[in-house]
Amino acid sequence: MTPQSIATNDRFTPGYGQKDTQSALRLITCGSVDDGKSTLIGRLLLDSRAVLRDQLASAQRSGTMDLAAFTDGLLAEREQGITIDVAWRYFATPRRKFIMGDAPGHEQYTRNMVTAASQADAAVILVDALKLRWQEAKLDLLPQTRRHALLAGLLRVPTLIFAVNKLDAIDAPEAAFAAISAAIERFAAQARLDVAAIVPISALEGHNVVTPAPEPQWCGYQGPTLREHLEAAPCREADPAEPLAFPVQWVESMAQAAHVDRGRRILWGRLAEGTLQVGTPVRVFPSGQTATVVELLDARRQPSTGITAGHSAGVILDRELDISRGDWLLVDDGAAAQDTPLRSEIEATVAWMDVEPLVPGRLYWALHGHRWVKAKVREVRQCLDIQTLQPQAAHALHANEIGNVVLQVQQALPIRPYARSRTLGALILVDTATHHTAAAVLAGEPSCSALRFAPASGTGGKE
Repeated sequence: MTPQSIATNDRFTPGYGQKDTQSALRLITCGSVDDGKSTLIGRLLLDSRAVLRDQLASAQRSGTMDLAAFTDGLLAEREQGITIDVAWRYFATPRRKFIMGDAPGHEQYTRNMVTAASQADAAVILVDALKLRWQEAKLDLLPQTRRHALLAGLLRVPTLIFAVNKLDAIDAPEAAFAAISAAIERFAAQARLDVAAIVPISALEGHNVVTPAPEPQWCGYQGPTLREHLEAAPCREADPAEPLAFPVQWVESMAQAAHVDRGRRILWGRLAEGTLQVGTPVRVFPSGQTATVVELLDARRQPSTGITAGHSAGVILDRELDISRGDWLLVDDGAAAQDTPLRSEIEATVAWMDVEPLVPGRLYWALHGHRWVKAKVREVRQCLDIQTLQPQAAHALHANEIGNVVLQVQQALPIRPYARSRTLGALILVDTATHHTAAAVLAGEPSCSALRFAPASGTGGKE
């Protein structure tokens, strides 16, 4: 598929019929350091008229417009000229609302990018055309660009858009864009990434960001602007067809819940999977006790007959049970029990983010939903080579590496593969001594090598 066909394919033009293009879109920018991520967000805000006067005056103090100043708010970021933490900005266009995150590009801050991508509906992956030797026959993307794109794919960000930046500073922008687009396509096919669009832009000048480039078919591109692609991108939706899974976040006491007739407690949380209705039989994890839902409250504390995945709810059961934060309510039927098995051994893909290596035998705290359990690294099986995208045998994972591991948890957890459930299939590892977030864990299918890295020969797209 050529860059032109990617850009003009009906699937990627505004209004191409996705389910939800009305909700606020949560998006992030990612890529290597100094690719222009903060400048791009500044351009989106400025040209969308989402900048306040005092912010505009502050960005113009030096006599020139510093677009990155709209997002780089930490003193250290301004002093060093880099992004350290994720900066969230909110803006709206006549067609869409956006929650936009500027993720850092430095390798040592990859953990911040993972945090932002875990909740993103779309990721704009910047590629700096000035850093690539696009004249070479076999062009490869920068390692950090590849790493961020792989992490966004592993975290199931629905829409991935590559924005080739700084083409205005190249003498032959059309040839450069064609070469870089071909490199992106090769990488995406090898990594099984679904790329929604490849757009040539100049974040500094504003070409193809909010408004089209002043030259017709600049870089040989005729497709929508970057903002138009984002306005058409779908929001990530939980699957109401999956079996019920409700993580208990807070238990409201009887004294606080005086309006409840029978004096029972209210179990509050956000429904992770499935549909919750009055009369639904549920099984409590980890106690295994059963009950029936007799009342439901929505997020405004109003009575409701049904709540779908992705919405908050208050649940009142027909009898008093010992339930606290971290427990799960799962639907009580045989098929669902097989669909969500309790697993004490978890085979998973791990994005390692700690400076201390991950080695077999190490003990960590693991967060699953709202439950903390101890987890021991039983085995490190493979590590992904960022350049070749091939798995390699490994006995440890170092900072910013991605690998396959086997974890042994102290208490069995209800697990579904991350490819099906971003809630039941995700865990976070925390160092017991430093309390640093050490890893993002994506559970795979049981009795297999977790998530496979190596693509099938000559194929692209996800399995």
